[in-house]
Amino acid sequence: MNKYPTTIIEIQEGLRNGNFTAVELTEAIFEYIEETDEKVNSFLALNKEAALEAAKAADELGYGEDAPLLNGVPIGIKDNIVTEGLTTTASSKMLENFTPTYDATVIRKLKEAGAIIIGKLNLDEFAMGGSTETSYFKTSRNPWDLERVPGGSSGGSASAVAARQVPASLGTDTGGSVRNPAAFTGIVGMKPSYGSVSRYGAIAFGSSLDQIGPMTTTVEDNALVLEAIAGFDKLDGTSRPDTELDYRSKLGQSIEGMRIAIPKEYQSEAVNEEIRDAIVKAKEYFISQGAIVDEVSLPHTPYGINVYYILSSAEASSNLQRFDGIRYGYRSESAKTLEEIYVQSRSEGFGDEVKRRIMLGTYSLSSGAFDKYFKKAAQVRTLIIEDFIKVFSEYDLIMGPVTTSTAFKIGGRIEDPVEMYVSDLLTVPVNLAGLPAMSIPAGFDSNGMPIGLQLIGKHMNESTLYQVAYDFEKNHDYVNQVPKF
Repeated sequence: MNKYPTTIIEIQEGLRNGNFTAVELTEAIFEYIEETDEKVNSFLALNKEAALEAAKAADELGYGEDAPLLNGVPIGIKDNIVTEGLTTTASSKMLENFTPTYDATVIRKLKEAGAIIIGKLNLDEFAMGGSTETSYFKTSRNPWDLERVPGGSSGGSASAVAARQVPASLGTDTGGSVRNPAAFTGIVGMKPSYGSVSRYGAIAFGSSLDQIGPMTTTVEDNALVLEAIAGFDKLDGTSRPDTELDYRSKLGQSIEGMRIAIPKEYQSEAVNEEIRDAIVKAKEYFISQGAIVDEVSLPHTPYGINVYYILSSAEASSNLQRFDGIRYGYRSESAKTLEEIYVQSRSEGFGDEVKRRIMLGTYSLSSGAFDKYFKKAAQVRTLIIEDFIKVFSEYDLIMGPVTTSTAFKIGGRIEDPVEMYVSDLLTVPVNLAGLPAMSIPAGFDSNGMPIGLQLIGKHMNESTLYQVAYDFEKNHDYVNQVPKF
């Protein structure tokens, strides 16, 4: 694998110059995955035969100027995004043997762009978790330290890119599930604006929060993948017809005069000191480039966790009703009556974290608790949105940490759900407001673990985030630092 480049832009250059073929590259990637995946546990299923056929087709099509956007480029897919003919499990016993009969819109778009689907990547069960430890099948590991988590829920998507198993992957982000693992593993992860990328074919968790996003090693690669998957889709009722598609349009432009806000709520003692120091250094860099950086307030941030877990769990309790042991998925072998099929199949098919959130959501929607919890959470969500609107009336983007700590040891927090939930303090407000946000590498802590810088933008203005992220990346050397495992 080392003789082949590991970024999309370099792969495309190599394919154009005839340095290697897509078939050779794809074969090398599968060999490398076989060598390394026992260590990092990124993949749940490989798509070898179909991938090699797609690579052969890409080579036959060629790599001229009129070639599809990602022709011959390998990519991994989070296993809660359905893929025709390839198992899609959401890392759950409930869907252990589920093979979809259609492609999600983003998969269709990737195939149309010439991308090669390498396989399906591990995640927290039904995307509920922040460490991939709730997966029914395996716990993915952080390539920077195999005893630590890669974050979640898109942990397999992150570990595969960080380990250079694939140059890019897709994840989903409901409350930080692209940005958190990107920060933990030192890669670039984008949570696009709500409505900019079709959710059709993504197994629903929280429908008003879910968003599919790209994970890559570089900013330009990330923008390229987003261009391939974004756009209006009539199959998704929340899809926006005004979606911006030229995400690379501002790459290389100066950030002089850019107005950047740092919320004081993102600088609290809850955030690890080394992470706070890295954010200060990033702030100083942006100022040196001519940007204006001011402290602001997002006063309802402290309520974000409470609001998120009420609303997302309520939506999950509704979305996961379809997994009932009747139409598809796991069915309890001991069930004899219809009620037993429902109860036992769900009790045996779902893991503890999924059942915890279903119960929390069902209670929040009950007649006695609806006004007290769900309605109140929806009202506070509006206040959080208004906080962002006020700041963005004066500033171009917001910066701050992604996570309150760097990657922790496997088993370190999984027994304490509250501590795991609080870890999402800095990411969930973005999902509640439907805004674009990304994590980019911003240094390392004293244990050599990556630190992520979060950039938050105005709705449908990803190009400005990429502009600032690209400027930061080009003037720091984090991209060229690769984990040795």
